[in-house]
Amino acid sequence: MKTQQTALFLCILVRAQMLAETTAPLGTYTAVERRHWSFQPRSTPAVPAFTAVADKAWAKNPIDAFVLEKLTKEGLRPAPEASRRVLIRRASFALRGLPPSPAEVAAFVDDRAPNAWEKVIDAYLASPQYGERWAQHWLDVVRFSETDGFEYDNHRNGAWRFRDYVVESLNADKPYDRFIIEQLAGDELDAKNDSLRVAAGLQRMGPLRKNAGNQEVASSRTEVLTEMTNIVGAAFLGVTLGCARCHDHKFDAFRQSDYYRIQAYFAATHDKDIVKASQEEQDKHKELSKATETEIRKVKAEMKGKEGPALTALEEKLEALTDKLPTPLPALFSVENDFKKQTPIHLLERGEYTRPKDKVGARPLGVLLADGTPERETLPENPRSKLAEWVADPANPLTARVMANRLWHWHFGRGIVATPNDFGKMGLRPTHPELLDYLGNEFVKGGWRLKPMHKMLLMSNTWKQSYDSPQFAKASAQDPENKLLWHASRRRLEAEELRDAMLAVSGKLNAKLGGPSIIVPVDKELINLLYKPSQWVVNPDKAEHNRRSVYLIAKRNLRLPMMEAFDSPDLQISCARRESSTHAPQALEMLNGDFANLMAEGLAARLTKEAGSDPAKIVTRAFELAAGRGPTESERSLGMKFLADSSRLREFALAVLNLNAFQYVE
Repeated sequence: MKTQQTALFLCILVRAQMLAETTAPLGTYTAVERRHWSFQPRSTPAVPAFTAVADKAWAKNPIDAFVLEKLTKEGLRPAPEASRRVLIRRASFALRGLPPSPAEVAAFVDDRAPNAWEKVIDAYLASPQYGERWAQHWLDVVRFSETDGFEYDNHRNGAWRFRDYVVESLNADKPYDRFIIEQLAGDELDAKNDSLRVAAGLQRMGPLRKNAGNQEVASSRTEVLTEMTNIVGAAFLGVTLGCARCHDHKFDAFRQSDYYRIQAYFAATHDKDIVKASQEEQDKHKELSKATETEIRKVKAEMKGKEGPALTALEEKLEALTDKLPTPLPALFSVENDFKKQTPIHLLERGEYTRPKDKVGARPLGVLLADGTPERETLPENPRSKLAEWVADPANPLTARVMANRLWHWHFGRGIVATPNDFGKMGLRPTHPELLDYLGNEFVKGGWRLKPMHKMLLMSNTWKQSYDSPQFAKASAQDPENKLLWHASRRRLEAEELRDAMLAVSGKLNAKLGGPSIIVPVDKELINLLYKPSQWVVNPDKAEHNRRSVYLIAKRNLRLPMMEAFDSPDLQISCARRESSTHAPQALEMLNGDFANLMAEGLAARLTKEAGSDPAKIVTRAFELAAGRGPTESERSLGMKFLADSSRLREFALAVLNLNAFQYVE
């Protein structure tokens, strides 16, 4: 009884606290709140200097100097440089998401020019595969998907163009501040520019719950605005702004009013599909659709006020009619401002659209402004451009830090801030705060360009360290998570890298760039779980099935079993960092899966073509392709013994694809 009374008291107390916070004066922030490290302007730290000859020799760039200073304070030393074969394989996966060819490895190993490593980095950054690899990182962050999610999971016409926009932007080394502005306000910059309209499709990337086909009702509109607002905090600012939707943030200095003031910038933003077809094609499509659309309008009118079985029957009729519509014409998946349909933005009690409170205007986050900064009661002509300008302002203390940290995370496996989407109080503090500010400053100073940042990281001795260290026992006991960067961390290939690497070494990779997404065969049982089996129509051209994984359809309600087993994200929310799990289904997928066995057949055929029937040559070539090195004596002996029976070549190839040497990068 006492336990129940205590629990009831706590519930009442928490509820009272929430109500008190929700009704607190708007726009005031304490000095303690403003002092949080990530809200402070970036510092300009001096690069550490060293007197010891060995330290001077190792610290070849400022990154090394900051890292070595911390290591020295802790009595640790960096690991030796990794071998050339390890380095080029590491760089190839890091920048292209693909294994290096044996010819690339041999050329680098034999190239003794002082700039040999720099040439490798420059070549990989200049390759079109760079954009394909790094686009996937950004698509994770913005939870890119080509379907709505939830029970219907309808496909989004032309959403694939956003993926191509990201690939092309990264390959062109588009400045990151421009990249931000285009995604938040591309349609406002130039409504006639297709690329900018596609970029603005970011606003529609969140999951969408259909409400009997009607997106104009208040509940649906609220969810759409919520998705638009949340991604600003998660992707660009690296803060959990979404936690302030229902009440003042429990830990960070974000009032509920801050949340809705950011949302106010999107009050006039509405979906816009821009048809890309000739007038003749449009007229023909309209004629084919006319009768069915008339019926659809009648059914929607009948649905108003209906409930229960009557509503269900009408919903089923609506779905059947929708299926009769002709295939949509090519279109840009975008947004536009419609000020006549502007949504009044109110604070919502507990985030519920049925309980509006004070009306608010547009304003950036208050903790980064002077107290009393007014909000915009009336939206400017280009509201999202104003928001984007604030986000991309070099003086914004979050934006450059957040992206510099993401780059570090994707290259080192752990961010300087290990919670890339949370620079708040509940996020982890930076392990090297001075280095983070230095990187942020260099990023802005270099015109917000990503490629020079990649190069600076990969040219550092910190990045080039070996996994093995003479101090391994001491250092691992002292710093088991390698926060101080005393050696390189091994990592398993991500799902897309693994699939693409299998295609590459088997000789089956289709290197075609861009275009509509690919649907590949899956088990019928999975298709039957979809709302409609017609949502999974396999591409008839089998050569398209061997495209890179970034071009596979990003469908929320069906992920390929192999990709899911190897920790691909679920596309519902922003994924700042992927997990790297180890479990039995991974081995089962790699040994018994249809794709793995198909790739093993391809690898076996390639080995026969390139190495003939000599077991020694086959084993050597297999390891050169899959591991970027020749086999050890033990691997050679076992491989040759296994291949004494030539009928085992496919099984040998499958075993090679299951080796740690193939699936992991040192």
